[in-house]
Amino acid sequence: MKMLINVPETVVADALRGIAAAHPELTVDVENRVVVRRDAPVAGKVGLVSGGGSGHEPLHAGFVGPGMLSAACPGEVFTSPVPDQMLRAAAAVDSGAGVLFVVKNYTGDVLNFEMAAELAADEGIQVAQVVVDDDVAVSDSTFTAGRRGTGATLFVEKIAGALADEGAPLERVAAVARQVNGASRSFGVALGAVTTPAKGSPTFDLPAGELELGIGIHGEPGRERRPMMTSGEIADFAVNAVLEDLRPTGPVLALVNGMGATPLLELYGFHAEVHRVLSERGVPVARTLVGNYVTSLDMAGCSVTLCQVDEELLRLWDAPVRTAALRWGC
Repeated sequence: MKMLINVPETVVADALRGIAAAHPELTVDVENRVVVRRDAPVAGKVGLVSGGGSGHEPLHAGFVGPGMLSAACPGEVFTSPVPDQMLRAAAAVDSGAGVLFVVKNYTGDVLNFEMAAELAADEGIQVAQVVVDDDVAVSDSTFTAGRRGTGATLFVEKIAGALADEGAPLERVAAVARQVNGASRSFGVALGAVTTPAKGSPTFDLPAGELELGIGIHGEPGRERRPMMTSGEIADFAVNAVLEDLRPTGPVLALVNGMGATPLLELYGFHAEVHRVLSERGVPVARTLVGNYVTSLDMAGCSVTLCQVDEELLRLWDAPVRTAALRWGC
């Protein structure tokens, strides 16, 4: 496979150097692999820290900035960052108001963030955690005990980030983050396998003419493999799987997310089908986001995430945000 890289061993460091050059509003520690908003710590503000394996860009470094994360810790490709990174990030953003760790439910991430929270407490930093586990495709997977954390991570980081910027205390920010996670569900579909820089070839076999329903963001297997379906058929399956679990009673935020190799032409066409299914099911859509936000390197495919919102969550979603990958109201 052809890749726009130097060597696999430096792909993460090279990307971080590129982020530093493109976004002077961020402080990028390439050696220690921590990305921090340049104005951190902000007096009286809860710090938001997240992170995970690289390969899911723009998650998480692309969401560092006013209205979202205070810092992000990128690990190696599809590999959890280490506790020292998380501790550095927490120390860099703590103003005395505490720090919230936003953790996707993958075993390595959960264990390392828990260890980092213990280390931070030893240094006098108050830490709370929210674990994102929104994927309805499987109850357990290759990398998790329980549901995987996927697209809802964006909703949690945006809404909790807005509340933190308003000066809410740590307990309130953590509670709202957990509320958002509890109100969110996701389902992903792969049309093609993912290729990691280290392997240089697809990590699993997906024959031509077939697709995988319910995949994770590391290429984990899903519910089942089927012959290729139309965009409308995929939307029927994915959205109904989400709605059967979420059972919304009010308006939702809708994220139609590309996995990395699916063009926007296809994603917008797929969104039209998602909107059709939601309309047929009587589910009002308050806001929609379409694009590549929680990716899996070069995987072809998409995911759907829905989050039921009330007036307060919608207000926080609409609040200004200024990051590399998400910005409005500024």
